[in-house]
Order: sequence, then C-alpha cells, then structure tokens
Amino acid sequence: MKTRNLLSIAVLLLALASCSNKKEKKAANPQDELPMVELTVVQAEAVKQGSEYTGTVEAFKTNNISSNSGSRIKQILVNVGSRVSRGQRLVILDDVNIAQQQINLNNIKRELDRAKELVKIGGGTQQQVDQLQAQYDANARAIRTMQENTVLTSPVSGVVTAKNYDAGDLPSGLPILTIEQQQPLKVIVNVNESEYPKVKRGMPVTVTFDTYGDEVFQGQVYLIHPTIDATSRTFEVEIAITNRQDKVRTGMFARVNFNYGTSQSVTVPDRAVQKQVGSGVRYVWVYQGGEVEFREVELGQRLEDRYEVLGGIVPGTQVVISGASRLTDGAKVQLKK
Repeated sequence: MKTRNLLSIAVLLLALASCSNKKEKKAANPQDELPMVELTVVQAEAVKQGSEYTGTVEAFKTNNISSNSGSRIKQILVNVGSRVSRGQRLVILDDVNIAQQQINLNNIKRELDRAKELVKIGGGTQQQVDQLQAQYDANARAIRTMQENTVLTSPVSGVVTAKNYDAGDLPSGLPILTIEQQQPLKVIVNVNESEYPKVKRGMPVTVTFDTYGDEVFQGQVYLIHPTIDATSRTFEVEIAITNRQDKVRTGMFARVNFNYGTSQSVTVPDRAVQKQVGSGVRYVWVYQGGEVEFREVELGQRLEDRYEVLGGIVPGTQVVISGASRLTDGAKVQLKK
C-alpha cells in the first residue's frame, strides 16, 4: 500500500515538473534575446563652410636702409621704436669724401677748359677734349650720387625695428636701419590643396589672436601663391590685416578664418558615431528591415552635439544612437519603445 502511494507521489511530481518546463519554454520568447536599440533619422541642414589656419604676423613691407657711398655715419636721427613717415630723414653721413671728389672735379674742369682753348688755337686735339669731358661727366654723376646718399630717407611709413650702428661708425655689411611697414600687416598661412578653387584674391577673412581673446580683426586675401608644395600639399596665402589702434605686433601668433558660405549637409548625432578599434575609421549602424548594417562614414565639422557627414549616408537614413555595444554587421535587433 505504501509502495503504491509513493509511486503515485513520484508520478505526480514528474507531471508537475513537466508542466513547469513547458510553461518556462512557452514563456521564453526569442525576441527577448535580440539587442535593443534606439534610432534616429538623419536629415540635411545648412552648415557653414570654412576653415581655420594659423600663422605668424609679419610686416607688410621691410626696408633696409643702407649706403653705398663708403662714408662714415655723422648722425642717426631716429631710434628703435621710432615711427617714421615716408620721405623722413633718417641718417646723415659724413661729406668728407664728397669734398675731396669736388676738388678732383674742379681740377678736371680746369684741364677741360684748357684743352678746349688749345683746340681753338690749333694746339690740341678734339680727342683729348672728348676724353676729359667724359671724365668730368662721370665724376659729376658720382658726386650727385654721393650727395643723394649723404642724407638717407625712409621709403615707407613704418616703425624702426633695428639699428645696427651709431654715429661715427663706418657701415659695413649690415644695414644701418630696418624700417617695417605695420599698417597694414600680413599673415602668411599654408592652406590645404583641396581649397585652392575656393580661395580668391580680395575675399574677406577674419583674424583672431590669443593675446586678445575673442576680439576679431578684419583682413582680406592679398596674394595667392601659384604653386602647390608637393610635400605638404598646401599653398601659401598672404592675408593683409588692418592694424586697428596699432594693437597687433609682428611676431604675434594669429588664427585666420576663411568663410566659404553654407551648404546643405547631412548631420548625425555624435552618439551615433563609433570608432573602429585600432584604426581611424568612423562608422554608424544603419537600421533597415529589422537588421543593422555597418556603414563607414566620412566626417566633416563637429557641430556642438553632432557631426557633419561628407559621405556614407543620405538624408532619411535610420541610424542607431543607443544600444550599439552588442551589435554586429547583419544582426537582427528590436527597437526601444
């Protein structure tokens, strides 16, 4: 009797266990095992196009003040830092050599006059007169050149940035003074080859300096160099900038911003962009028909919480913005509600 009861209990327990397993299998839903993702639809928007390059401020023009007369410096009328105007007197040289040359010229003049008188009375030759005349003219020109070089003037308005001699020195090798034109100034930047068709002479640009924070200075493209550097794949552009209130100095670090207008570009949330480990490849997961697809993208500018996309996806594409950690190419997913 007891044995029969024990068998009945065992059968009952097996039946209950079987029902429980069936219920668990029935409750298990394959859909619950799929990765859950959140999507967004990418669209196109107007994106400002431009680029920033760095460079160093240079004088618009630099003039070295020298003399080829071989005379000593008698007086220098300016110092480093002096502001000068075009045509202003800068240096006065000793005129001792000019005085000696004038004496020689006077002697040649007397010989020339004597030779001319001899020709008149038949005691000389025209050839001798011509030789003396040529000698006189050459010496007269030399004296005029020396007189012009006795007082040296500034060819531009600017600032004296170097003084290499003092009064009494005999200049040799180095210029006596250096004058830099600082209104306007210029910045030379190396621009990427791809932007060559966009940069035009005279186009406006903005320039900022770390020294002055967010203050913006206006400039324009002054010169575009016609060749591309084969190593760096860049070309030189010279930017002329207005030196407002003489605040900018040569040697300052500058940031030049080019503005190329706007274009309609696809943008994608930064949460959607993934980086492939071990490479610089950027990609997104594209959703279509219940599955996700690995899609490499070419990124442009960073725009606050999103990126400009230059290639890889088009407007209307659905991309994953959360739940990407478990995804593989071609994997089925379920959507977060």
